[in-house]
Amino acid sequence: MFERFFNRKILAHIDYILPLFVLPLVVLSAILIAEINQTLSQKHLIYTSVGIAVFAAITLFPIRSFIWLIPGFYWLGIGLLVLTDLVGVDRGMGAQRWLELPLIHFTLQPSEIIKPALILMLAYKIAQDPPPKGGYRLRKFLILSLYIVLPAVLILMQPDLGTTIAVFVICFGTLFLIGVHYKIWLTILAMFALLAPILYTSPLIKDYQRKRVMEFLKEEPAYQIKQSLIAIGSGGYSGKTKSEATQAQLKFLPIATSDFIFAYFAERFGFWGSIGLLMLYLLLILYILSIALNDPKDYLLKCVAFSVGLMLFIYTAVNIAMVVGLLPVVGIPLPLFSYGGSSFVTFMILFGIIESLLAFKFNFVYNAPHFVHRKGP
Repeated sequence: MFERFFNRKILAHIDYILPLFVLPLVVLSAILIAEINQTLSQKHLIYTSVGIAVFAAITLFPIRSFIWLIPGFYWLGIGLLVLTDLVGVDRGMGAQRWLELPLIHFTLQPSEIIKPALILMLAYKIAQDPPPKGGYRLRKFLILSLYIVLPAVLILMQPDLGTTIAVFVICFGTLFLIGVHYKIWLTILAMFALLAPILYTSPLIKDYQRKRVMEFLKEEPAYQIKQSLIAIGSGGYSGKTKSEATQAQLKFLPIATSDFIFAYFAERFGFWGSIGLLMLYLLLILYILSIALNDPKDYLLKCVAFSVGLMLFIYTAVNIAMVVGLLPVVGIPLPLFSYGGSSFVTFMILFGIIESLLAFKFNFVYNAPHFVHRKGP
């Protein structure tokens, strides 16, 4: 009976290496958050369970067979962003980034939903019209750019500069890897160099965001960066026990469960542990990028894998650079590690999309028509 709806051959094409890279990050995160805050730990376990369930569901969902749903998913995300700008909830940080669902009082962050929607939409459009030799020319580049700029502007209005920049870098970075004519990139770089000072002084950049930049440029680091550096340095080469990691336990280290969780990890596991964690992220990123190179003609998988790999790299690099004082504090979490359900579930959705595109890559061979079991003569 089950085989009439699901062909077991699909399981043979699921990538089982990807979860092996993700699992250590999830386990380590759960341990560290439990050490700092038991209440948050319980919530984090719920988020983790939801993320894993969503990952499994999307992995077994044949996205290739329902590719026509992608534009609807994208425009739904755009609608939620517009709604957030109109009636969104401010959770005390001066940013209107959440929607509160009626009756159940559950909050939703549309800027997280739009990330997989935008990545899929970009992949969908590129798969429909792959780049010619020499890369996309101006007309096609402008069309694809509109799909990126629209959600980015809506996110910037919330305001959320960190996510806006991340969306721009991830999506235009994907276009760079897919193929766009080099003259377009040279023009963009020249325009950015000319317009950057004007943008910095424009109303698009809020006063508190300029303040963060000015604090970063000061010779004396801000309080949170100073405490973060103390935590990292106190870990030494081999780290400390939970009771000895006083920066987090005595609440000197700010936001130790989310934005600055890497500093607490360095205090607990030291220099060598931190190197090991960075290597794990590097291997995960390189592995995802290698998936993009499996089939040069499969632009759907290629675009999604490039985007997810870039997203992991940017979030990891920016978070760690922020924690060690090399970048201003922008509130970008450490992927799969920082406390917070929205970010974790988003990454699990993206991993599930990659798994689905791999699992159902040969669906036309062994499972046609969709999920119908053919009996022998």
